[in-house]
This record gives sequence, C-alpha cells and structure tokens, in this order.
Amino acid sequence: MRRRIHPAWLVAAVAFLALVGAAGFRAAPGVLMVPLQQEFGWSTTVLSFAVSINLVLFGLTAPFAAALMERFGIRIVTAVALVLIGAGSALTVLVQQSWQILLTWGLLIGLGTGSMALVFAATIANTWFVEHRGLVVGILTAGSAAGQLVFLPVIAALAQNPGWRAASLLIAAGALAVVPLVLRFLRNAPADLGVLAYGASPEEEKADSTADEYVVAATVPVNAAVRALQALKRAARVRTFWALVAGFAICGATTNGLIGTHFIPSAHDHGMPETTAAGLLAVVGVFDIVGTIASGWLTDRFNPKILLAVYYQFRGVGLLVLPVLLSSTVQPSIIVFVVIYGLDWVATVPPTAAICRKVFGPDGAVVFGWVFAAHQLGAAAAAVLAGYIRDTTGQYTYAWFGAAALCTVAAVVSASMRKDVRLTAEPVPAEA
Repeated sequence: MRRRIHPAWLVAAVAFLALVGAAGFRAAPGVLMVPLQQEFGWSTTVLSFAVSINLVLFGLTAPFAAALMERFGIRIVTAVALVLIGAGSALTVLVQQSWQILLTWGLLIGLGTGSMALVFAATIANTWFVEHRGLVVGILTAGSAAGQLVFLPVIAALAQNPGWRAASLLIAAGALAVVPLVLRFLRNAPADLGVLAYGASPEEEKADSTADEYVVAATVPVNAAVRALQALKRAARVRTFWALVAGFAICGATTNGLIGTHFIPSAHDHGMPETTAAGLLAVVGVFDIVGTIASGWLTDRFNPKILLAVYYQFRGVGLLVLPVLLSSTVQPSIIVFVVIYGLDWVATVPPTAAICRKVFGPDGAVVFGWVFAAHQLGAAAAAVLAGYIRDTTGQYTYAWFGAAALCTVAAVVSASMRKDVRLTAEPVPAEA
C-alpha cells in the first residue's frame, strides 16, 4: 500500500512539538528576573550570571549532543534532554540561595536545552530530508519561537499571580508532556522504517551512505566526544567556519543574550508593566515563526551568505533606534520594532545550517553544533555585560548601541565569506 504522507513529516512534526516543549525556559528569565529580585534581593548581575551559565552550557553541549544523537539515536537523547529541562525547572521552586539557581537555571536546564538546541533541527533535516532541507530547518527552528509564543504570556501572568513558582512548574510540565510523544513517534533514521529520506532516490541514498560511513556505522560505535572534537579539528582549518562563528556569536549576543534576557527589565525601567513587555516579546515570537520559515524557503533559492548579511544589518538598525522607542506605553513605533525584530530573530539559522552542510558535508550537523556554541557564548557574554551596564549606569542604552555596532560587523563578515569546497574528512577512530 502506497504511503500518502512520508514518515519524515511525522518525525518533523514530533520534533517541532519537542522544540515547543523545550522552549518554555527561553521565555522565562526576562519575566522571572524582577519577581526573584523582589523576593530575594538578588542583583541583576547575579541573575544574569545564572542565565549566562545556562547559555554557555546550552552552546557547549550542542556539538556533543549532535554526536550523541549519531551514537545513541535522536530519540533517546531528546527524551533525556526534556527530562533535564523539566527537572531543572521543577527544582527551581525550592531555591533559597543565589548559588542554587546557578544549579537549576544554569546546570540542569543548560544541559537539557543544549541537547535540544538548534543543532537538533539541523540533525532532523539532514537525516530525514534531501528535498526542502532549508524549509524544514526553518520550520523546526520556528518551534522554539512557537514555544515562546505559547509560554511567555502565561508565564508572565502566573509570575504576577500566584507567583514565579507556578510559572516554573508550568515550564517543567511543558517539557515533560512531550516525552511520551518523543518515545513513541520519533525515529532515529529512515532505515528504521525501511524508507528513504524524503526526496532521496536509491542512488542518492547509496552515495550519501558512502560519504557518511566514516562518521557512523551501525555495527561500529563511535565515541561521541571524539566525533565532535574531530569535526571541530577539521572545521577549524577552514576560514568559512570562523566567519560563521563570528557572525553567530553576534547573533546570540543580540537575541538570547540581550533582547531575550533584558528587554523586559529594560521596558520595566521605562515604566512599562512586565506583562505588557512580555506580550511584546510574544509578538516577536509570532513573527519569528513567519520569518524563520520564510528564511528557510529563501535559503533553498538564494545565496545564504547574502541573506545573512541582510539579516544582521537590519537587526543592527533596529537595536540602534530601540532606546528612543521604549516608553511606559505601547506606541506604534515599538510595534514596528518587535515585528521587524521578530522576522529577523533566528532567520539566520537556515542559511547558517545550509552553509555548514554544503562546506562540511557529513560533518555539517556537528560543525553547526560548534557554530551554535559560539552563538550561546556570545549570548552569555552579552547577558552578563548588559546586566553589569544596567547595574553601573542605571540604564541599558550603551548595551543597545554596542550590539547595533556588532551587527554591522557580522553583516560585513558574512558578505565577505569566501566560497569553500566541501571537505574530505579523515576517518574517526572507533570506540575501543
């Protein structure tokens, strides 16, 4: 009997839901920062440091998670990651000292979200799809935005009444609710169901298997750490890798690190209620979905490095004017900002993943993990630095201006990226 819907689309749908469930915490720090300060008296710098630990682990876990998915399978790694996010969020309600939130927000949730990072979307797309890879990466990346859209207004409302602990439990429930779906429906590879990747011909599948056999074989287990580090060693010889690292570090600094963490506190400084500011971030999430899917479609058709340059420059213009747009009420100008910023939020992911796949071939998903690590390191640095600027100057203005300048740097670096040929990789030693 002929299949009407290729199973790759079911896998993509479950992966989308998993990313939605994992996205709850991404909406949390900006909303919960003020209630935690009010209850415990912790400084913005302390809470920003907890977010930074999370972002660093979020990034550094990603390349190893990609290798672990190759070694143990996508399904198991994803389920464990969701459990870690749920455990970290639930245990947050018990914190009494600032070091404890470094463990929950930082360690547990950082490891969990790192394993569910954007490299997960690239792995699904590379494994299950030959056609429409850019579009699939865009759709899956939009899952995180959809999660922010779903969770952010509810978290903001719960943080006000009954309190931030209820919001933390909601995040835990969102992550854990997806685990049964992952275990039941997420499959590791098309071969598990006896099918080819979507859009693949038998000849293409054989060629891909030949190209990939040095990476992973069903009968020869590969050490995930060795796999990730060997991919990094190969990628580090290529200038395109460092251009992607520089651009994505700035991308992380200007999204998760700055806007994602400090937009709500900054709006609160201007007299805007936290729930209103959270609603504006939810609008960012709505248009992030549109922008990321559109970026995936564009990536399948246009030069990805030019797309990156345009995205970064538009973002820089938005950050440059943000300080004059913030006020105690929602004005049309700030709506325009959140719409444009939402369209641009993670539109950089599909072209970056496409360049990784094109240049690094079978290493593409793991190399994208390392590039994403730079994204999160940039985010972590921006989160701490912006918190320090706020504590020392009483405002965020210098943080916005500095981020705008960095976006121009990212645009120039992306536009000048040279064209590299696909690498021929060395074998990865098998695990003893």
